[in-house]
Amino acid sequence: MLLLRVQSRFMENVPSLEVEVAYALPNEQFLGRVTVPVGSTVHDAIRASGVLIQFPSIDIETIAVGIFSKRVALEHPLSPGDRVEIYRTLTITPVEARRLRALEKERKRKSG
Repeated sequence: MLLLRVQSRFMENVPSLEVEVAYALPNEQFLGRVTVPVGSTVHDAIRASGVLIQFPSIDIETIAVGIFSKRVALEHPLSPGDRVEIYRTLTITPVEARRLRALEKERKRKSG
């Protein structure tokens, strides 16, 4: 897992807050701590973290984001200590996953 800490030297006299930005793929994770000015949004923290450079496939305008597992808008204001999470798109819908589990259960019942 990559852990980054980013703070601009231009922010030394500006009231600021520290947050984390997290993104995870099946085989690779990103966790970055960033210091942003008070009044910053989720969008600001994501851009400041560098995650969009490391994972250029993230489409920030369409992907879901949240703070501590609660979905929020990109314009949501940050609080000190927030953990901004960038969610991946589902590879399979919950309905399809249930259907596949039921088929597997039925197959095992018939064979066993």
